[in-house]
Amino acid sequence: MTAPNDVIYETLVTTESPDGVLHIAPMGVRYRSAQRGNQAVDQVVVMPFRPSTTLDNLLATRRAVLNIVTDTRLFAGCVTGRREWPSVALAGGRGRRLSVALRHLALELSDVQEDPLRPVLTLDVCEDLTHAPFPGLNRAQAAVIEGAVLVSRLHLLPLARIEQEMAIGQTAIDRTASAAEHEAWGWLCEAVAYHRAHQNEPQNDHQSDRQQVAA
Repeated sequence: MTAPNDVIYETLVTTESPDGVLHIAPMGVRYRSAQRGNQAVDQVVVMPFRPSTTLDNLLATRRAVLNIVTDTRLFAGCVTGRREWPSVALAGGRGRRLSVALRHLALELSDVQEDPLRPVLTLDVCEDLTHAPFPGLNRAQAAVIEGAVLVSRLHLLPLARIEQEMAIGQTAIDRTASAAEHEAWGWLCEAVAYHRAHQNEPQNDHQSDRQQVAA
């Protein structure tokens, strides 16, 4: 059976500015395979928003690192102003990966399809290393990721819809979460509560920055 849509995987993409400043962004990615001569090339497709730090960094340095993690506090942290997470430099100046990554892919930019809102960037995989085993799927982790997406869209979606979907996620948290997911979920609930209390006030810098978190 063919999927009716592109399969999107939720990851964390790390990029650096030309000055070496690390930026971490939750990002849905697509995996592709291309033929280059007689060689198959694994690729990753990303669509960062314009303007965004990830897009600026990728165009300037032409490299990024895709991080596969199960510690969903990083997803929740990025949308609630908690952006400082330990990282490790890759060999050969290929960027920095997150210390908690189970696996990382070092990427090099190979193609840009321009778009006024979300350019399509194709990156070649030049390194793929596993650091820890994947323990399995967890419902609470999925709930945190979905909650992080909702928080990043507080400025776009009706609050009632967000609270309804958060209530559904609460069930998975209550039944299957570890301490890490409970902490992450707490950050997200605080963000929703803050938005509820201040939704009629002028937007502040923290709220504006959160809207660009997926980039």
